[in-house]
Amino acid sequence: MTRATHQQVALISGVARGQGRAHALRLAEAGASIIGFDALQEYPTVPFGQATQDDLDETVALVEQAGGQIHAARADARDRAAVTDVVEHGVKRLGNLTSVVVNAGIGIESFPFWEIPQDSWQDCIDVNLTGAWNTASAAVPSMLDGGRGGSIVLTSSAAALKAAPNLGAYTAAKTGLIGLMRCMAADLAPHRIRANCVCPTSVPTEFLHNERLFRIFRPDLDSPTVDDARPVMAAMHPLGEPWIEVQDVTSAVAFLLSEESRYITGVTLPIDLGLSIKF
Repeated sequence: MTRATHQQVALISGVARGQGRAHALRLAEAGASIIGFDALQEYPTVPFGQATQDDLDETVALVEQAGGQIHAARADARDRAAVTDVVEHGVKRLGNLTSVVVNAGIGIESFPFWEIPQDSWQDCIDVNLTGAWNTASAAVPSMLDGGRGGSIVLTSSAAALKAAPNLGAYTAAKTGLIGLMRCMAADLAPHRIRANCVCPTSVPTEFLHNERLFRIFRPDLDSPTVDDARPVMAAMHPLGEPWIEVQDVTSAVAFLLSEESRYITGVTLPIDLGLSIKF
């Protein structure tokens, strides 16, 4: 991403590790200041570990080592007041927002849609969809105050473009995110603020490297491993790879935040190894 001629200030949710951390480092290296938050808590419905305070501290250290400024705090995307508090304190320190990356998300155990437990459904919708609405809504007033336009990128999923079995709650949330993004793009266009979605396929973070996901691809095995799942995942992608890398998503996010995409709004950008075009 080209270094900004005017200081960019980017809000990133789920910044403590994985894709959120990669986005923060890429933007910081390009000269942006970062306002970030992460829930730093476990969810009983999520079958893999969540980010910790140590993870968030490491992200802060890495951003600062890259020469960037960062205001980072703990906040649950489901809590609009907490997110707003992070934004307000960050803006006071670093200036009005120009960019937002709505990245925070969770995955639950896999069930046929009629067997999804109520609490699992609710957590998935609340974090992945309501949390995205909270994050963007908390950010927009600062973007409007700045008067410089800007860009919002929401992380949807290839699951929203190509349905898969036993992912009803996740697919519903990520599909809803695309609809929300389109309305955001229409509402914000008069203010020169753009909104777009990226739709990644599998990415090798903690979200992917856990038995929950391996069982989706190898339901015939009691305890499948990544090596068991790899050939099945590769076969489902026309380009023949089992997954993309974190930096592939970061590159797409950086492009959609940059002046190079200044006339692009309301689109979904698949980063999916051709999955969405597969018959």
